[in-house]
Amino acid sequence: MPELPDLQAFSQNLQRRLAGKKVSGVILTSKKSNVTAAELEQVLKGQHIKAVFREGKQLRLRFSNDVLLGLHLMLHGELHVVQAEEQPKFSVFELLLDSKEKLVLSDFQKQARPTLNPEPSNVPDALSDRLDVAYLKTLLSGKKAIIKNVLLDQDAIRGIGNAYADEILWHARISPFSVSAALPDKTLRKLIASIKEVLEQAIDKILAEQPDIISGELRDFMVIHQSKNPESPTGHKIEIKKNGARKTYFTDEQVLYEV
Repeated sequence: MPELPDLQAFSQNLQRRLAGKKVSGVILTSKKSNVTAAELEQVLKGQHIKAVFREGKQLRLRFSNDVLLGLHLMLHGELHVVQAEEQPKFSVFELLLDSKEKLVLSDFQKQARPTLNPEPSNVPDALSDRLDVAYLKTLLSGKKAIIKNVLLDQDAIRGIGNAYADEILWHARISPFSVSAALPDKTLRKLIASIKEVLEQAIDKILAEQPDIISGELRDFMVIHQSKNPESPTGHKIEIKKNGARKTYFTDEQVLYEV
């Protein structure tokens, strides 16, 4: 599933490619949308794309009438900008443009979805200034949940997924199995700094490696969350713990905080 750095790269490239273009029609086959194809077309046809941006782990398109369209890629959604006559497989939504192009959202599992005027969230984005020590102290106070699960909770912090949670926690030298409430203030400051640094560097690396990317995931630069590396950059063995379909990558360098 694309995480914050992937989606930030997608949004920047889609902004460059789509801003100012006019919508000529809509095709919707997704049953996950909160509106019908006719309702979407009624509010979007004839409007210009003002901006494409990211919120948490979703994309947003803002139109000239200030309508917002949310795009949630879920696990296997992909985005394509193609000529009008092309037809990517497993399309669930198509935004037709007057440039004879279209933006296509596809998903072989049919879980990806567009949402008209998605509800705003009060949960801070992982790169927001609102994510500070005061917020984390309040969030984690009394929490017995392990810190990795808190980082993954989109109702706590938006944008971080499984792979980047491992990268961030290794960077901060915090065990992913630490009890959230046990993290001292000094460690919280380090965690916030690691969140910003790891995510911002990842965005830069993705765009450097694939400057036009609008789909997929790049993970080859990760130092912990990938199976090809037996050791961390500091020479410690990378351990892998599996919980269902989710894998956690960590080393013994990371401090385990317990109550």
